[in-house]
Amino acid sequence: MIRMNTDSLIAYTLHLADNSLILGQRNAEWCGHGPILEQDIAITNISLDLIGQARSFYQYAAQQINQLTNNTSSPVTEDSLAYLRTEREFKNCLLVEQPNGDWAQTVLRQFFFSGYQYFLYQQLQQSKDETLAAIAEKSLKEVTYHLRWSGEWVVRLGDGTDESHNRMLKAIDELWSYTGELFMPVWYEKEMDIQLIEIKKNWDTKVNAVFTEASLTPPSGVGGAVFMQTGGKTGIHTEHLGFILSDLQYLQRTYPGSEW
Repeated sequence: MIRMNTDSLIAYTLHLADNSLILGQRNAEWCGHGPILEQDIAITNISLDLIGQARSFYQYAAQQINQLTNNTSSPVTEDSLAYLRTEREFKNCLLVEQPNGDWAQTVLRQFFFSGYQYFLYQQLQQSKDETLAAIAEKSLKEVTYHLRWSGEWVVRLGDGTDESHNRMLKAIDELWSYTGELFMPVWYEKEMDIQLIEIKKNWDTKVNAVFTEASLTPPSGVGGAVFMQTGGKTGIHTEHLGFILSDLQYLQRTYPGSEW
């Protein structure tokens, strides 16, 4: 399925890592602030899962970069990839950097992204690159829970009270235009032969099913002609990413070389 090319492999691996790191950082902002203790723990554990995925991808990207550059004096590490790159070097999709908003917006963002991750990782399990396949297989167990958990919350809020239903409608308005980018391939996805069309079909089906149960309707229906925001995969981000990185990278940039 995947054609081996070092440049595209590195770029794509960084894209996967950045997605998980930034969403993990966003979700971590809920730590100690969840609506109830059980869900505070749940969203924090999801953050840890995502950051663990990011570490695996960063480690693999660093290995590939060091082999390509033959850099032995100051090799790239997972820490340098996470803490020392600028906004324009990050390749995460715009969806994951959007603000938490209220609980409805947070769980809907997770649902949209986990649905994408679930079907993507299913595909990556068949990758000719054994490392990507292994990370995807391990991570899929976590993502399956993320998708179930967030989907249940979408239904709970969408089909709940008038207040919760209206909050979910507002969340859809805030986030829907960022979902299209997930399925718009950029150069490294094309060279890696990632079948985003197939992933989108499955994602549409899942979103339709959950939204129907939740008494919700996507703008113009799933697959409708809605303007979609793009740019994150090639380093063009919203203003939000800069603020995320200022928090995430503060310690390493203030005290260079710090290690845990």
